[in-house]
Amino acid sequence: MEQFLEQFPIVINSLNVGFLQTLKLFAVTLIGALPLGLLISFGTRSKIKIISGFFKIIIWIVRGTPLMIQLLIIFYFPGLVLNKPIWGGSEAGRFAASSVAFIFNYACYFSEIFRGGIQSIPVGQDEAGFVLGMTKTQIFFRVKLLQMIKRIVPPMSNEILTLVKDTSLARIIALQEIIWAGQAFMKGSQGISGAIWPLFFTAIYYLVFNGILTVLFGRIEKKLEYFK
Repeated sequence: MEQFLEQFPIVINSLNVGFLQTLKLFAVTLIGALPLGLLISFGTRSKIKIISGFFKIIIWIVRGTPLMIQLLIIFYFPGLVLNKPIWGGSEAGRFAASSVAFIFNYACYFSEIFRGGIQSIPVGQDEAGFVLGMTKTQIFFRVKLLQMIKRIVPPMSNEILTLVKDTSLARIIALQEIIWAGQAFMKGSQGISGAIWPLFFTAIYYLVFNGILTVLFGRIEKKLEYFK
């Protein structure tokens, strides 16, 4: 017990640092993937078959292969194949590579949710907008957007909660996120080795963060109830 009390502040401090890295990757992914996913959804709905076909193939590849493999390719391919190690070996480079992989991966998943949300809006609303002299852009942002958000909040919230847990995959390229920090005490870190209990505390971080997000999405859904 005395040993646990001595190790506890060391472990918690390390987990806090790792969780901050996890939060940063989560936030950067959302900021980049949401708008990119919307743009990709527009691309898949393009009337030009070459453009829509191109984006559909990209989505098929990204959704059909593991995110872990995508991380490894994005991080190692430039250096090992092109002899241009653009990411370097620093923590900042690993974070940048992880951000690119996560943004692109989740943008493809978000794009399908956006596409489904857009297509769920009755076509009659477009026709009514045109009668009123509105452009396609005005119809989308002034008429359809909030209705689309109402429809996509449940599937989008599921993907975002999955993203929280998927950030742990970044440790495959040695990004020091929270699970990396917890696992380090099994191998030997800061004078502590053979300790598995820090990993149980990493689960608590994920549970609390996902719990907060679940409550937040629940409140968003309630505020959008008037679109029933």
